[in-house]
Amino acid sequence: MNSILVVALICASSVQMPDCSRETALDVIIGPAHTLQECLIQGPVLAASAGHGGDTNTYVKTRCEQRKER
Repeated sequence: MNSILVVALICASSVQMPDCSRETALDVIIGPAHTLQECLIQGPVLAASAGHGGDTNTYVKTRCEQRKER
């Protein structure tokens, strides 16, 4: 099981980077990753695959989080 989650936050360009979070994002896309390097690469890829590629009014912030065990 992958222990790292890729969290791609799609935030409005009017939101400062430090303030971009799950709560302030316009969209949140989550996927699995095997390594931190893969996580950092996958964030923008997930966002582009979901149609958030060329909008100048938004940006993508990638977070890598540990999967929480249930």
